[in-house]
Amino acid sequence: MALPLAGGLLPSAQADSKPNYVITTDATYPPFDFQDKNNQYVGIDQDILKEIAKREGFTYTLKAMSFNAATQSVSSSQADGVIAGMSITDERKAVFDFSDPYYRSGIAWAVRQGSNIKSLDDLRGKTVALKTGTSGADYALSIKDKYGFKVTYFNDSETLYRDVINGNSDATFGDLPVLQYSIKNGTKLKVMNPKDPFNAGEYGFAVKKGANAKLLAAFNRGLASIKKDGTYNKIVNKYLDASASTFTGDQSNNDTTWGILKANKQAFIDGLMQTIALTVIGIFLASIWGIILGVMGISQSKLIRGISTTIIYIFRGLPMLVLAFFIYIGLPSFIGAKIPAFIAGIITLVLNEGAYTGAFVRGGFEAVDRGQMEAARSLGMPYNMSMRKVIMPQGIRIMVPSFVNQFIITLKDTSILSAIGILELTQTGTLIVARNSQGFRVWAIIAVIYLIVITLLTWLSNWVDKRINS
Repeated sequence: MALPLAGGLLPSAQADSKPNYVITTDATYPPFDFQDKNNQYVGIDQDILKEIAKREGFTYTLKAMSFNAATQSVSSSQADGVIAGMSITDERKAVFDFSDPYYRSGIAWAVRQGSNIKSLDDLRGKTVALKTGTSGADYALSIKDKYGFKVTYFNDSETLYRDVINGNSDATFGDLPVLQYSIKNGTKLKVMNPKDPFNAGEYGFAVKKGANAKLLAAFNRGLASIKKDGTYNKIVNKYLDASASTFTGDQSNNDTTWGILKANKQAFIDGLMQTIALTVIGIFLASIWGIILGVMGISQSKLIRGISTTIIYIFRGLPMLVLAFFIYIGLPSFIGAKIPAFIAGIITLVLNEGAYTGAFVRGGFEAVDRGQMEAARSLGMPYNMSMRKVIMPQGIRIMVPSFVNQFIITLKDTSILSAIGILELTQTGTLIVARNSQGFRVWAIIAVIYLIVITLLTWLSNWVDKRINS
């Protein structure tokens, strides 16, 4: 049901006079990609893309997600292009077509301030934090065995930096300008090779190999144009020469939890509304699907019972993150059509939560005393009528607490969908932390919001429970 709807919700390039493209990015990568104080996506990449789009006469819809998800969205044709400080490598050229290079960089490594680590040899036996899918991670892995260190992975830069600062990891590898920008704006790290970066390389805008040639050509023309008239240099200098507060606003607000809440009020509200929308729609559809699976599970037909058992087994066994990536990134390649992130998120919730719901619905019906069915049949009632009139009403009363618990689980599981770029409450927190580096306070606010919503949902569910069983 959702797949035709997905097709209908997709933006149509033909509907506008200008072509519209879906562009992905990693919005936790300052100074190239991040959010400003108005929750707008800014940075070197974003300003370059905006200026090129204006000159070349196309529009675009920007989707922020983790770097890995951003690149996979393009390779699976869910998006048309990616701009995220992406280094041009031979391995990536096998999957993507790159634009002309728009920035030259290199790999640096950094440790927390005050660390005793002085050289790469000192990393032996230590743990190095890496950002998934980046050139910094690739370089670190290439020398891991030589220097004998272990690695751990993160999807966003701020959490990675915090892991090193807190001493959980001992060092990190990343693009030199990104590390320098973060340190300049308060991140307590120290770059160990600022004048001699490893694997100097270039950034490029990328599209799926063999696809979107017009978009790639437009980017190259626009890039040449902004370099020729000096706009490019103005964009780069605008971010490299300024402090973060120029874009993120007065950081004194971040000294208190109330200040953070006040400064980011609208972002929190928008994230909460998205979370509630996912939860309400997901709960409603998953409950219907779960009840269908539960009824199938007690059918007189072995085939129908077997289908129910198989579906429940598959979707309870799959990790929700794997399912989300399969639906959003894997499935479009198979069916040849894009699936919007929100629709993919709803499908993920329905399949996953519906399987759990189906299991306890089936258990609830089976928990009704067998004598109830025997008594109904002895009165001449057919099997289906006995189920509708006798077994199901009693079973539903038994399973109400399980429904309450599943509602709460569904609400919390929406946070996993941030991985495919849905800007719900958790993803909102990630973007705010990338901007203000106040992880403890921001995540404390997010936690309290979740607890408040869960408490209200529990009260509502308990009220419904009392009404049903009164």
